[in-house]
Amino acid sequence: MTQPTPTVADVAATLARHYPPDWAADWDQVGLVLGEPEAPVRRVLCVVDCVPETVAEAVDAGVDLIVAHHPLLLRPVSTVAPTTYKGRIIHDLIRAGIALYVAHTNADVADPGVSDALAARLGLRDLRPLRPLAADLAAIGPGSQLGAGRIGVLPTPATLAELVQQAAEALPRTAWGVRAAGDPQRRIYTMAVCGGAGDSYLADATAAGVDAYLTADLRHHPVSEHLAAGGPALLDAAHWATERPWLDELARLLRDTLRVEPVVSDLDTDPWTAHAKEPL
Repeated sequence: MTQPTPTVADVAATLARHYPPDWAADWDQVGLVLGEPEAPVRRVLCVVDCVPETVAEAVDAGVDLIVAHHPLLLRPVSTVAPTTYKGRIIHDLIRAGIALYVAHTNADVADPGVSDALAARLGLRDLRPLRPLAADLAAIGPGSQLGAGRIGVLPTPATLAELVQQAAEALPRTAWGVRAAGDPQRRIYTMAVCGGAGDSYLADATAAGVDAYLTADLRHHPVSEHLAAGGPALLDAAHWATERPWLDELARLLRDTLRVEPVVSDLDTDPWTAHAKEPL
C-alpha cells in the first residue's frame, strides 16, 4: 500500500519532535514561518541561511519546503512589502508555493544536533555537552547529550598547527578558512566545538579543561583576554562552515522518517567572499 505524501504539517511535527521549540533560546524564532499546513511535500531543501540565493536554488530544484537553520524573521518587522529585503524573500517563496521552517538554537542543543555533526567532521569521540541543557528540559529529551557545544577526544593527538590544517581540510571550504590562536606547537588531545557563534562559551571551554576550542565569530579582545588567563587554544572557522555539516544529518532524518527527497544546499552563504595573506 502506497504511503500518503507527507504534508507541511507532517514535516513540521517531525522536526518539532527532534528539535522541540521549547529548547530554543527565549530570543529565538523557530518553527513554521510560512506555508499551508496541508500542502504536500515531496522535496525539501536544507540550508543554513534563507537568502535570495538559496530561495532561487529552491525554485530551481522544485522543492516544496525549505528547512533553514537561521531564522529569516528573527527581529520584528513592520512590513513584508516586496520592496524590502525580507519581504521580497517572503513574496518569492509564496509565489513559488514553497514553505519555510526554521530549527535554530533548538537544533544547536539537540542530541544529535549541530555541534554533533561538527564534532563528527573532526573525528572527535567520547562526546559530552560543553554546556549541558537545564535538567528540567533535558529530562524530556531523547538522550543525555542535550546542551550547547560538544567536548571530545581527538582520534590522534596533534599540535595546534596540525589541527588547524586538519580542520580546514575537514570543514566546507570558505574564503574565511580556519585560523588559530595560541602556541602553534601546543599538543592537543581534547577539544571542544560549537557550531556558529560560540564566544559566549569560552569560560565553559576553560572550565572543562580542554586543550582547544573550535567555533566561529571570535573577537579580538575576548580572545586576547581568554589566552592571557590561560584558556585553551582557539580555532576560529567561518560561521556557515561550522553549521553546514548538520544539513547532512537533517537530510538523513527527513529521508528516513518521512521518505521525502532532501536536497542539501552547498551554496556558501558566508558573507566573507575574499581572503588574502600578507606577503612574507
